[in-house]
Amino acid sequence: MSTSIKFCTVIIFFSLISFSTRAQPVLSNHTYSKDNNQVGILSLPGLEAEFKLSGANAGLFRLKANKLYIRKGSIKPEIKWYDLTIEAETKSGSFQQTFRLVKDEFIRNSVIAHRGAWKNTGATENSIVALQQAIRLGCQGSEFDVHMTVDSVPVINHDPTIQGLIISTSSSEKLLALKLPSGENMPSLESYIKAGMTQNNTKLILEIKSTINKERALLLTKKVMDVVIKLKAQAWIDYISFDYAICMELMRLDPYARVAYLNGDKTPAMLATDKFWGLDYNQSVYQKHPDWIAQAKQKGLTINVWTVNDPALLKSFLDQKIDFITTNEPELLLKMINK
Repeated sequence: MSTSIKFCTVIIFFSLISFSTRAQPVLSNHTYSKDNNQVGILSLPGLEAEFKLSGANAGLFRLKANKLYIRKGSIKPEIKWYDLTIEAETKSGSFQQTFRLVKDEFIRNSVIAHRGAWKNTGATENSIVALQQAIRLGCQGSEFDVHMTVDSVPVINHDPTIQGLIISTSSSEKLLALKLPSGENMPSLESYIKAGMTQNNTKLILEIKSTINKERALLLTKKVMDVVIKLKAQAWIDYISFDYAICMELMRLDPYARVAYLNGDKTPAMLATDKFWGLDYNQSVYQKHPDWIAQAKQKGLTINVWTVNDPALLKSFLDQKIDFITTNEPELLLKMINK
């Protein structure tokens, strides 16, 4: 195959990805509470659309100028979420999407368990049990890392290799059969998110790992977003990545995705210009640029710091009132917060 044909094939492939993604309604927010019954704003990126509600739960919600509200009588203590189908009518045709709209009982204590709560619990890092331990502790979020197998299945692991296997050149069948030190199987992204969606207290902080192959990085990004949309998991997921192109692709695929950048080489002003949700930098970056915390607050960006385990540094960042602290010591940080 000639270089020009290969190039055209890539363009067509990503054009089809782009169109199929745009042809889905998106929602600016997926939660509601007794104090705020506005769920979010509906749009269909790139197209003008008229929206209507359908499905069994349509009568529990109302639309006003593309703003979606839950009727206050529908907010019940025993119901954690509703599924609602949105239909969009355009000149190009009809599109629909089902969203899971979640009662906002998410914890806000700034504690993000790094790869789950594993260090002091006996769980394996990046395992479902480590996630469950972070939920049990009452962490605001539990961070985890996503790679892609040779057959394009997103799986959970920090390193690009596991037990001597290179994830990008190994099959999902072989990898998902592996036993972790804790005895459970290596999780797929789908199984991990499903485990996290059994509750509505702890967020899932999804890191898409960088790769030298940029085409593969964009494909992984799309596969991740496909899983999130399929599972209707938007309310639970915040995204992070060291790869700026991955972050930008996430926001192209879903303009309302909550995306924070990890690499530490962009100023808050740059991130705000590109419409990031936040910055998520190593502690050394804030020590080198102490004014970036104030700048980020001024720009309305969320601020996370990683990976802080030292008690003095934990206290310092708590005193600076940043939004999130990622740590291998969630128990210690929770104890400091709850003094």
